[in-house]
Amino acid sequence: MRYDLVIFDNDGVLVDSEPISNTILAGYLTELGHPTTYEESIRDFMGSAMHRIHELVEERTGQSLPGDFDTTFHQRVFAAFQRELQPVTGVADVLKGLVAAGMPYCVASSGSHERIRVGHRKTGLDAWFRDEIVFSAEDVGRGKPAPDLFLHAAERMGVEPARCVVVEDSALGVQAAVAAGMDVYGFTAMTPRERLTGVNGYFDHMDVLLETLATP
Repeated sequence: MRYDLVIFDNDGVLVDSEPISNTILAGYLTELGHPTTYEESIRDFMGSAMHRIHELVEERTGQSLPGDFDTTFHQRVFAAFQRELQPVTGVADVLKGLVAAGMPYCVASSGSHERIRVGHRKTGLDAWFRDEIVFSAEDVGRGKPAPDLFLHAAERMGVEPARCVVVEDSALGVQAAVAAGMDVYGFTAMTPRERLTGVNGYFDHMDVLLETLATP
């Protein structure tokens, strides 16, 4: 493999959480008087940190979300995770392959550390991700599309950005990886290719990821 570090996004790449969380987000925003469809939530918020939701709502409406918005949203999401969340099909085999190849990997997510850990415990992926290789937008203050999170992950893992490859499924995440000077491959299971501009390549199933990353 031609990289020294594989950086995974979490939601939609490791755990199949985007349909769950965006259904809840759209419903909650609508409940609060900001009508939002599931499709609009995917378009505007998929891959983003919580601060982006607050910023976009205020920018569009001039109104602030309630002070307990994040807490209530996460309570609803975590309850749904416990009922429904599954790992992305094939991701355990990818992780096994990376371990067998001696390839370092980590996760860098716009979600909070709590959200990452709740999802990993429910899906069994906690066995693959010890604390020191889990990075969150909480660690840097600015989430994707800013490059800060990916640069932080590379620095903590001791790898130059140019030697990293990011696995992403959101337009915001791709923008962040490109801005960080990293190669990035777009996972198109949920996101159309035309939304993931600037990637080095696409793949639509985890079965082909290791081969994709190894191809010169």
